Amino acid sequence: MACNHYKRSLPVWLLVCFLLSGFSRPAWHPFHVSASEMEYNSKTQKLEISTKIFTDDFESVLARIYKTPVDFSNKSRKSALDELVTKYITTHLSIRSNGQLQRLKFFGWEVDHEAVYIYTTADAAALNPRNITVENTILYELFQDQMNIVHFIVNGTRKSSKLAYPERKLQFSF
Repeated sequence: MACNHYKRSLPVWLLVCFLLSGFSRPAWHPFHVSASEMEYNSKTQKLEISTKIFTDDFESVLARIYKTPVDFSNKSRKSALDELVTKYITTHLSIRSNGQLQRLKFFGWEVDHEAVYIYTTADAAALNPRNITVENTILYELFQDQMNIVHFIVNGTRKSSKLAYPERKLQFSF
């Protein structure tokens, strides 16, 4: 009797093991999310921004938009990737203070396990922390369940919020 129970449950266990093994694969993830951290550095009067995007999603969106193969592990194409990343991030992420656009400057990127971190800065001498608008449409071309999390830090005070597709803008006041 016990042997029959195990024979009947074996396919269920195999299915569970198969599904769980998918969670350890770096190219598969159940959520479509990016995270951006923006910190105002009062000494340098700059915004320092890091944005984390899953590598497979980022490669897909860049390939789709710019009609070229994208592989962040291919070091020989780094300068071409720099150009694509710069174009993408500066057209999908923006910060305004009192209605004035804070121009993003590409600083670099790196791959860390399953994610790409993109680093940008902005001169923010005129930043008014009472009225900040962040517009973020990262990966909206690919996923209708995309969520973009934004953390904004001014003088040690951290405020966080999220955008769910198709929402585009967040307001922060410090």
